[in-house]
Amino acid sequence: MRFLACFKIRAIKSAKICEICGLKRIFDLVMAGCLLCVLSIPIIIVGLMVKLTSKGPVLYWSDRVGINNSIFRMPKFRTMRVDTPAVATHLMKNPDVYLTPIGSFLRRFSLDELPQLYSVLKGDVSFVGPRPALFNQDDLVELRTGKGIHRLIPGITGWAQVNGRDELPIPVKVEFDEYYLKNRSFLFDMKILWMTVVKVVRREGVTH
Repeated sequence: MRFLACFKIRAIKSAKICEICGLKRIFDLVMAGCLLCVLSIPIIIVGLMVKLTSKGPVLYWSDRVGINNSIFRMPKFRTMRVDTPAVATHLMKNPDVYLTPIGSFLRRFSLDELPQLYSVLKGDVSFVGPRPALFNQDDLVELRTGKGIHRLIPGITGWAQVNGRDELPIPVKVEFDEYYLKNRSFLFDMKILWMTVVKVVRREGVTH
């Protein structure tokens, strides 16, 4: 009887997780499609600004860690020079010297992340989830894997991002990611998205 009770609880939890994942995917596809239609002209304008103000490609494709620690390529509008070291910004001594003329502006309003709508449509990321780690952020990947966070699809924004973003040390980020893992729901995602909009408008939690 005890075994059957445990099995029933696990089945209910699995069904709930599947329901959440299904709702997230539908929401991601609809929202990404709508945003691409609405933001197509701004995206073109930002792309032209990047091309005209600095040498190099418009998009920067970074290798990121996805679900189950698989590697995928995620696009962003390039905000740093082409000779910038391929490391996380917080590991650089003076990252400002590598910024393009409009790089700081794009980051301040998160405009550099608009091309990530492609990754949402593709299914590599969701709108909400743990922010995908760089391929060489071994410390972050190891901590997330130890807590089972690697089983989640990463997101453009997440619980850690609305609670500090660039200001948080890695162990604290992982604590927020773990909280999201244990408390995720469609309504929680909507709350995070709303908080993200407020943070972007207020320009909070961005150091560069």
